[in-house]
Amino acid sequence: MNTRNTVPALLLGVGVLLGFAALGFLFGNAVEKFKSYERTVTVKGLAEREVPADIVIWPIQFTAASNDLPSLYQNIAASSARIERFLNDQGIDPDEVTVSLPAITDKLAQQYGGQRAEFRYSALQTVTVYSDQVDKVREAMQKLADLGKEGIAFSQGNYQGQIEYIYTGLNDIKPEMVEQATLEARLVAQKFAEDSDSVLGKIKRASQGQFSIRDRDKNNPHIKKVRVVSTVEYYLSD
Repeated sequence: MNTRNTVPALLLGVGVLLGFAALGFLFGNAVEKFKSYERTVTVKGLAEREVPADIVIWPIQFTAASNDLPSLYQNIAASSARIERFLNDQGIDPDEVTVSLPAITDKLAQQYGGQRAEFRYSALQTVTVYSDQVDKVREAMQKLADLGKEGIAFSQGNYQGQIEYIYTGLNDIKPEMVEQATLEARLVAQKFAEDSDSVLGKIKRASQGQFSIRDRDKNNPHIKKVRVVSTVEYYLSD
């Protein structure tokens, strides 16, 4: 046997074995660390805020009836002008008031027999207030009934006549609410980490839910509740 060739080959083999052993150790350690990094917890954080509406849309609807069409139009015009004066007296800007064309119904044209209506023509008129003076408009709403004493028959309850309140300042409060929701999520994650004897790490991923704006309750539609939920996934370690 050639000992000069055997010794280097033996040394080479031992070196290769030691290399594989070291590589296996490093690889195993890396896998262990990788698994520890993949321990995560996903939590949600809620932010809510009540805000006053900053726009009000108030459709004021009234009806009138007559057997004479020209006089019906005159009656509608007079009532519309009276409502506009009333709104102006309440401090509402005339530029915030619009008057639509009246919807006229000819009951004779729709009649298919049966009892004849007392008045042939009926009209539905709408005077709409679109204003950012929400409190002032709400005060005017409480006084509108006084015009009923002057013979104006107001119509209520139909869908087109519903009052609408709008909040337009969402962009102003978005950053603070997102920050609050994220903080709430972190507090929940921190509590989970403590209960599981773990250490809370960095954020792996986060997603912001859609903002929702709803009436606080049916009796206070002028007060809005803004809500957002953030979902955050954190790393956990021992």
